[in-house]
Amino acid sequence: MAAESSSAAAMAEELTLTVKWSGKEYTVRVCGDDSVAELKRRICEVTNVLPKRQKLLYPKIGNKLADDTVILSQLSLKSSLKMTMIGFDYPLFSSSIKSLTVEDDIIVDPVDDPEIVDDFELGQDEAVEIKDKEVNKMKLKRRTDQYKVKFSSFFCYDTQIQIKQPLLEEATASVSYCRIFLPSDDEIKLRNPCREGKKLLVLDIDYTLFDHRSTAENPMQLMRPYLHEFLTAAYTEYDIMIWSATRYEIVLYFHMKWVELKMGELGVLSNPNYKITALLDHLAMITVQSDARGIFDCKPLGLIWAHFPEFYSKKNTIMFDDLRRNFVMNPKNGLTIKPFRKAHANRDSDQELVKLTEYLLAIAELDDISKLDHSKWKYYAEDGSKRRRHA
Repeated sequence: MAAESSSAAAMAEELTLTVKWSGKEYTVRVCGDDSVAELKRRICEVTNVLPKRQKLLYPKIGNKLADDTVILSQLSLKSSLKMTMIGFDYPLFSSSIKSLTVEDDIIVDPVDDPEIVDDFELGQDEAVEIKDKEVNKMKLKRRTDQYKVKFSSFFCYDTQIQIKQPLLEEATASVSYCRIFLPSDDEIKLRNPCREGKKLLVLDIDYTLFDHRSTAENPMQLMRPYLHEFLTAAYTEYDIMIWSATRYEIVLYFHMKWVELKMGELGVLSNPNYKITALLDHLAMITVQSDARGIFDCKPLGLIWAHFPEFYSKKNTIMFDDLRRNFVMNPKNGLTIKPFRKAHANRDSDQELVKLTEYLLAIAELDDISKLDHSKWKYYAEDGSKRRRHA
């Protein structure tokens, strides 16, 4: 136990590193449990050199910094030694966010991400082990502290006052002014107030709401069938949050902008029949390690619960994602949705959201939906549909 605690403390220890590049020195802060990929992303923040264009040199560790999956605590990094980077900065331009998102250098699709392998099914014991590891609990706490809340509909800030839910409700009633805590880089983009008495539905984007790998003249052609009908029905019982796992190798400003852009193109943010409560991006995820499966990112729902404890908990939250590893920190709250790929071929036959609508409405009456086995959702949805027909 003492050894595990010592190891967890070492991995959570913050490091301040000096990076030499192009005749200047830059300071970046990382933690021992961050990966080399995270270090490169933080270097990108201050230099605009894309991670894939960085070559990092450091005394006495050879080429270990070339492996993005290596955890920094496994390396002998010291604040007293300087790191050298070789690479070229990215020529930023301001034509539009949309033009940025189509660049291959900017978006790192999970399909191509070297840190992500084919989806796998974790055994129950392995999932519990990852969830209960002290180092992962510390990662979640740190990410919760870093990832703040920002109400996105107003533009008048008072940086001395942290946002609270009653203030959001007051601001909604009077749109002339909103005082919020202005976060640094990482933020939950809160678009609408949380509603008391509603459960929470958290949705992935890629392959869940639309096919992001196919091409089309109109984004609507890649949207999953019945998306708006699904969200409209779900909104009657659930607050809805969108959580994207897509990573962007560009300055952090564009992380959330891409999520907003994509949801805007699909008409999700402007539909009058439902409202999206909040948006989250890859920066809200944490990196975990499995002895059998290696290193991968996941979406810890505990981050949302920590920010909105009066509204959401494990008892009333469900997350849909095509990758089951994304809810390894909350295995009782995740439902693996069938990926929506090859939109042009499958658009007329995909009925997944129709069936999931029935499931969501069937379980909405339960006090604790974490007690359900969501892998058997189709059977529960069918039974619920029969009960409603005979009621």
